Amino acid sequence: MAGFLDNCRWPECECIDWGERRNTAASIVAGVLFFTGWWIMIDAAVCYPSQAEMNHAFHTCGVFSTLAFFMINAVSNGQVRGDTYGEGCLGRTGARLWLFIGFMMMFGSLIASMWILFGAYVVPKKEVYPGLAVFFQNALIFFSTLIYKFGRTEDLWG
Repeated sequence: MAGFLDNCRWPECECIDWGERRNTAASIVAGVLFFTGWWIMIDAAVCYPSQAEMNHAFHTCGVFSTLAFFMINAVSNGQVRGDTYGEGCLGRTGARLWLFIGFMMMFGSLIASMWILFGAYVVPKKEVYPGLAVFFQNALIFFSTLIYKFGRTEDLWG
């Protein structure tokens, strides 16, 4: 139960052994998605530098999404299950609470980015690219979090 991809059956390929390279592949895909999200947002900030074209407060969604990425991936699956974590302030309950707060921050950022897209750009019929950049940044960070959290095995460093 290390990840949700354990039960997926892919066609067998003799040239690549994915069992040993799963952590590497998940880390690379998550990193590319995370980088692409920030790259899109930086591109929008450069293309629309004025406050009237793109409100600078809209960058807050990406910052909170990034913080949530680190919060979620700071807790291992074993800590949430209680297999490897028994001490600390709250033990397993604290790990679950930390993970819950991280996911709430992530979902909140994703919902806020949709609200920014439609409320500030689509409905007023303004240029839509800055709103799409905010949304895609948060969506890509969200998917990179899921891939990194659930697409790799527990013994990443071992």
